[in-house]
Amino acid sequence: MSCYITLNRIEIQNANCVAGLTFGFPAVTHFLGYVHALSLKLNQSQNLTLDGCAIVCHQHQIHAYQPKGFGEYTFALTRNPLTKGGKTAPIIEEGKMHLTVSLVIKCNGLIEGGEEGIKHLQKILEQICYSQKMAGGVICDIKNITIESSNSEIEQDKITKIIRRRLLPGFVLLDRSEYLRAHLLALQTDNPDTEMIDAWLDFSALRFKAEVPEEKSDGASDNANWKTIPKPESGYLVPITTGYKAISNVIPPGEIKGARDPSIPFCFVEAAYGIGEWQSPHRLQNIDNALWHYHQEKDWYLCVNKTSVDNQSSIHEEDNFDFID
Repeated sequence: MSCYITLNRIEIQNANCVAGLTFGFPAVTHFLGYVHALSLKLNQSQNLTLDGCAIVCHQHQIHAYQPKGFGEYTFALTRNPLTKGGKTAPIIEEGKMHLTVSLVIKCNGLIEGGEEGIKHLQKILEQICYSQKMAGGVICDIKNITIESSNSEIEQDKITKIIRRRLLPGFVLLDRSEYLRAHLLALQTDNPDTEMIDAWLDFSALRFKAEVPEEKSDGASDNANWKTIPKPESGYLVPITTGYKAISNVIPPGEIKGARDPSIPFCFVEAAYGIGEWQSPHRLQNIDNALWHYHQEKDWYLCVNKTSVDNQSSIHEEDNFDFID
């Protein structure tokens, strides 16, 4: 038996908005890490496990400004306290943001006690959800916590419709990294030396081209008309950080000085990047298609949607790129 836990309208203050080379929204690993920590606590007390989550954004406010009202944005940084010696501490640039998100979490296990058991689980979640940070930020409020159980495909469709209505208005984050692979193959037909980062930048950068009008009879020409170059695929596509890739062998516990936990093996990694799409929840046909899961294969440790696992496998068998989905 499985059920879906919805943490509706989570208000977070001072969350991290920088993830590797991307900024504007926390990495997917932040939310899956939060769900994993919840799962460890529920497994001990309720014998329940949490398996993946859907991420829906309702509101966001990045702490940044334009110094002169135009040009590049700059993060609004806070003043660090003085050091023990009374000197000014160096400022390390950190991107922060306020945001309101909803998480739809799949829960596996038997909730005993019927309706009373569900109410009891809701009270437990209300206690432990506030005790954890999400994306480095503080949870200030959760509008409500709801639980729906599913035993058949008919009930699954009904639950999807209920959850879709609850998440509106908002945008759900989906994995579209298969677009990256397809676009790379298209670019390599014209230029075999094209690399994955070139394809990724076509989705990430804002590109413009100049269209110069034909010269007039007197030889003069008007100013160029600048037009936006559309992204390779349609949709609200954004670059996202989707996980990590190992860049070293697994090192036995205790051999790396300064490791966070010296009792477990250690491995050096780099961030892995992909493409995501913000989509209205009313377009979801099955809530499972929006759930993010951990997917580990060889040296890759990624966060993927259920429908993109096969595409991930086909990529890693042939390619070895620094920038990959």
